[in-house]
Amino acid sequence: MNVVLARIGKPHGLRGEVTVQLHTDDPETRFAVGTVIATEAEPGSGVPTALTIASTRVHRGTWLITFEEIPDRTGAEGLRGTRLVLPESNPQVEDDAFYEEDLVGLEVRDPNGERVGTVTGLEIGPAQDRLVITLTDGVTAYVPFVRRLVPTVAEDHVVVDPPPGLFDLYREGTE
Repeated sequence: MNVVLARIGKPHGLRGEVTVQLHTDDPETRFAVGTVIATEAEPGSGVPTALTIASTRVHRGTWLITFEEIPDRTGAEGLRGTRLVLPESNPQVEDDAFYEEDLVGLEVRDPNGERVGTVTGLEIGPAQDRLVITLTDGVTAYVPFVRRLVPTVAEDHVVVDPPPGLFDLYREGTE
């Protein structure tokens, strides 16, 4: 199984630029100009097995990428839904890359070790991913899946250090 770095969205403009939904917290490094990125696409789609980054930029909070192999909007349209990946055997795979199936079912603890709930999902977002947590009182809460708020992911638990009051925001609608 490969580690997904991004998913290609719709074309932007006429020169082969595409939007991407990021799944890495280090896009500047992962998508540096000249980097060759492996792809996963539907069989028979004609998408190359690897693409070379020609340029990147951020437009209104959305990452846009062009590839040396894709000269125009028509080619860019054919990339829609393609995943940009790192092969699992790649030594550059991030230590902090996790699959949803690795996280679901883990106990959630606060920094003091107290149980606060269970991980029930991972929501992939345009800016960052979020852990879906069912708190011990049954309320569903969401925590941005970033190292500052989720400093530890262990084999049997995660440690979540949310800002004060975050979980209370989710409880307010249930009272």
